[in-house]
Amino acid sequence: MTSTTNTEQFDRARKVLVGGVNSAVRAFRAVGGTPRFIAKAEGAYMWDVEGRQYIDYLGSWGPMIIGHTHPRVVKAVQEAALRGLSFGAPNVLETELAEEICGLFPHVDRVRFTSSGTEAAMSALRLARGYTRRSKIIKFEGCYHGTADSLLVKAGSGALAFGMPSSAGVPQDVVRHTLVADYNDLDSVRRLFRQHPQDIACLIVEPVPGNMNLILPSDGFLQGLRDLCDQHQAILIFDEVMSGFRVGLGGAQARFGVTPDLTVFGKVIGGGMPVGAVGGPALVMDMMAPLGTVYQAGTLSGNPIAMAAGLATLEVISMPGFYERLETSMKRLIDGLNAAGAQAGVDFCARSAGAMGGIYMRATPPQTHAEALAQDNERFRKFYHLMLDGGIYLPPSPVEAFFLSSAHTAADIDQTIDVAARSLSGLGKLS
Repeated sequence: MTSTTNTEQFDRARKVLVGGVNSAVRAFRAVGGTPRFIAKAEGAYMWDVEGRQYIDYLGSWGPMIIGHTHPRVVKAVQEAALRGLSFGAPNVLETELAEEICGLFPHVDRVRFTSSGTEAAMSALRLARGYTRRSKIIKFEGCYHGTADSLLVKAGSGALAFGMPSSAGVPQDVVRHTLVADYNDLDSVRRLFRQHPQDIACLIVEPVPGNMNLILPSDGFLQGLRDLCDQHQAILIFDEVMSGFRVGLGGAQARFGVTPDLTVFGKVIGGGMPVGAVGGPALVMDMMAPLGTVYQAGTLSGNPIAMAAGLATLEVISMPGFYERLETSMKRLIDGLNAAGAQAGVDFCARSAGAMGGIYMRATPPQTHAEALAQDNERFRKFYHLMLDGGIYLPPSPVEAFFLSSAHTAADIDQTIDVAARSLSGLGKLS
């Protein structure tokens, strides 16, 4: 193979791809420097085009919970591909994967597959509006639900304000029905319901946010959302695209004991292939076409390749002891990172929920979006590149969670802690 460098490939990509990437965070704008162009991945490792190996904590942003190119998944995909890549017609694998999801999530009677989490979240909103015959929605600042126009908003002047577009090209008219509250602040949600008692169709939330780094729900917060939605006959939507199967086999709703009306799935249920899904009780789900009046469709939805990859992945993670072993490994990593930070004497901490983790350039883990943003970003950039140079691939942003897989060994974790200790020590000397 012709030798090349990441810089050469980035220069080449920028000539034909917007910013040289197909998803903004990949451009390394938050950390600076040149993105690594990945040539291959296997297990817990990735290799860039220069041949450098990294211990991977990106995990394709979550799906690779059993590691890259797991033999079961590869075999399932190969066998499915030999039978056809896409049919545009029903296939049995759709039913089988839906049956698995329904079996793991007691409130889910029906599933509708999509090709992405964005599509699934957008479809869940439309379904909730169609079911309730209401227009307004509540979301939380810092929670990410894909790139549908009505969800690309941030708070205006306080949590009581209407949402303002946070992306050019999103008309104000599109988001005028989107209300924005503060995560872990039930009072901000109560005020919105008091202002619009008959108008709110649904509340959508990441029960465990991973896009303002890893934030954990405070005691009673998720149950409080459940109670408010019940009180006002609004649909509660848990966006578990990231947390589903990551914080436990039954998602955040099982971990925290709060059941939503609708759940949005993605990532792990496709085993690395493009996928999304909406699931919920028949009473609500059957409002979707062809049974109901809420239209939703997609040419590649439920395609056999993604279904096969998802089924193979769920088979592995459903094995006895899988999550216990994964959480033991994550505890080893988090304890080691926190010890390294304390030894270096810098403002740094780490925490986890299941196989989702967060590292923060602050003394204590954040509980709110504002606290998540109140980090030393320059210090994070330096830390990120020290880790990258040491062969550790973390998400290239201070506000993104990282992910552990069952493929990470004790030796991988120890190496990661050792590189982190050296990196944090180097930061301490810069103070």
